[in-house]
Amino acid sequence: MSKRELGRSGIQVPVLTFGGNVFGWTVDQSASFSLLDALLDNNLNFIDTADVYSRWVDGNQGGESETIIGNWLKKTGKRDQIVLATKVGKPMGEGKVGLSPRYIKEAVEASLKRLQTDYIDLYQSHDDDADTPLAESLAAFDALIKEGKVRAIGASNYSAPRLAEALKVSKDNGLARYETLQPLYNLYDRKVYEEALEKVVTENGVGVINFYGLASGFLTGKYRTKADASKSKRGESVIERYLDDRGLKVLKGLDQVAEKHGVQPGQVALAWQIARPSITSPIVSATSLQQLNELAQAATLRLDDVDIQTLNDASAWK
Repeated sequence: MSKRELGRSGIQVPVLTFGGNVFGWTVDQSASFSLLDALLDNNLNFIDTADVYSRWVDGNQGGESETIIGNWLKKTGKRDQIVLATKVGKPMGEGKVGLSPRYIKEAVEASLKRLQTDYIDLYQSHDDDADTPLAESLAAFDALIKEGKVRAIGASNYSAPRLAEALKVSKDNGLARYETLQPLYNLYDRKVYEEALEKVVTENGVGVINFYGLASGFLTGKYRTKADASKSKRGESVIERYLDDRGLKVLKGLDQVAEKHGVQPGQVALAWQIARPSITSPIVSATSLQQLNELAQAATLRLDDVDIQTLNDASAWK
C-alpha cells in the first residue's frame, strides 16, 4: 500500500481513509471490531472519526464511535499501528459546541478518554466557528501539540477564504497550522472544491481527506432508478440529490471504465479521486467485510489518462 504525507505534518497515511461514522450507528461493536481488524489486514490503517458520531441516532449521546475504537485499541493494543483522526466543534448538547479555547481543551480530554489513548494523530475543526477568533482557536490547538496530546491539526467544512485566512493567521503568529482539509468531494460533487478550495490547498501544501467519496453510495451504481430508493435507509435522499441527467451520465462513465478494468463502479470512483494530485486520501466507509475488501482493491486500481478523461467528461460541471 503506497503512502502519502498529510500536508507537511510528516504523518504518512494510505491512499484511502476509513470513515468511522458507521461505528455505533449502522455497525455494532462486534462488527466494528471485525472491520477494524480487517482494515489493518489490508494495510488501511488511517481511521477518521469525530466526537459527535453518532449523536443523530435515537438513544445516542455522541461519542459512540470514539468509544468503540477505544475499546478495540484496549483489546488489541494496536494503537501504534493506526493513524487516528477525530474532530471537535459540532454540537454535543449542553452548550458543548464551537472552537473556543475552553471548549477545545474540554473536548480533547473527552475524546482522549473515549479513545483510551494519550494522543490523537490528527485533530480537526469539524466546522468553522465564526464567533471565535481564528487566532484563539489555533493557539489552543498549538498548545495541544506542544503538550503532546495532538500531532497535527486539520480543518473540515471550511470555505476557501476562511481556510486561507486561517493559514495566514498561523504563519503570522507562529502557530501550528491546519495541515489537512476535509471537504465534500466526489465525481458528482466537484464544483465547490475545484472552483476555489483546490487552489488554496495546492498553493499551501495542505493535505485533502475528502468525505462522501462515494456520494452516499450513489457512485457504486446501487441507485439507478427511483425504485432503488428502497435499497437503504438513505435511498430516497440519495436519489433526490444525485439521480438526474448528470448523475446518470456519471454512472455511464463509471460503468465504461469499470468494465474495461473488470472492477466495480465504486472502485473506479475512488481511484479517480486518488489519481487527482491535490487529493491525499479519500474517506470511505463500509459496513461489511465484503464491502471493505472491495474498497481495499480501489487503493491499487490504476487508471490511465483515457480513463481519467472519460470520467472528467462524464462528470463535467463547467
